[in-house]
Amino acid sequence: GLGVVPSTECSVGEVLDMGYVMARDTVTATVQVRNTSSLALPFSVQLESLSPTRDRDRQKIPSFLTSPLQRTEIVGTQNYNGFSVFSVSPTEGKIEAGMRQDFVVTFSPDHESLYYSDRLKVLLFGKHTAHEIQLKGAARDHPMFVEGGVPLDVPVESLAVTSPVERGKTIFPESEKISIMSLLLLLEFVEGSAEPARAEITVGAIKSPQLVAKKAVEFSLDSGPELQRAGFKLDGARGALERGQLKRIGVSWVPPADLQTSDPPLVSALLTVKGDITESYQVLLMARVVAAA
Repeated sequence: GLGVVPSTECSVGEVLDMGYVMARDTVTATVQVRNTSSLALPFSVQLESLSPTRDRDRQKIPSFLTSPLQRTEIVGTQNYNGFSVFSVSPTEGKIEAGMRQDFVVTFSPDHESLYYSDRLKVLLFGKHTAHEIQLKGAARDHPMFVEGGVPLDVPVESLAVTSPVERGKTIFPESEKISIMSLLLLLEFVEGSAEPARAEITVGAIKSPQLVAKKAVEFSLDSGPELQRAGFKLDGARGALERGQLKRIGVSWVPPADLQTSDPPLVSALLTVKGDITESYQVLLMARVVAAA
């Protein structure tokens, strides 16, 4: 007889990030698996959120408390309506030798959260794991988002459905500002380097069929004299975005001549993002000098 090793190639790597979408929207992505072996491969697909041992696994201590390198759980935030936030089609079948199979991954969040996640497994012959893909996504109630810096929040959502006030937000008329959260940017300047330390913030506008108006998202990061005195410089601090666009605000830092290394600078700036509402972010800029490796 002749032993043949089943082999496949996948069109995505270890992570499939669905990006930011509007809550209650549905988006899809396609994962393609190619059979590179000489025999037909029966396959099945599993989602970790539908695992029969999931309830038992959830009794463990959250990973962000036990491992600083892993902030999010394999199965993160799920929908309030009881349906899985991710779904895959088809769930089983056969890939003939040399042929390809398309898997359609659907992301359907029913509320705002930054930590939707799941794990997709492609099994061959019902037991051999050919591919494991981490599924990620985020949903917002408003058509803009801001990300970047050192995470300051807890990446686990309460199981209770909470009101905006309970989530730390204050309800104002839509014309007024809503304080959301703080962002921390840490800039490390290598001692003796000719290059400044750099960090960046990403501002995005979500493209969605829910949004009829074509109003652009505007943003501005106010830079006061304190930033300049501390050695910080901003690039692209103001701008506007159309739906589906991303723009980055660059921050660079060179230590001023009178810097006291025992007292690294910490200054703040206000980031304002205007869409259907106006959101304000307190951006904390922290810098320090580090020794060359």
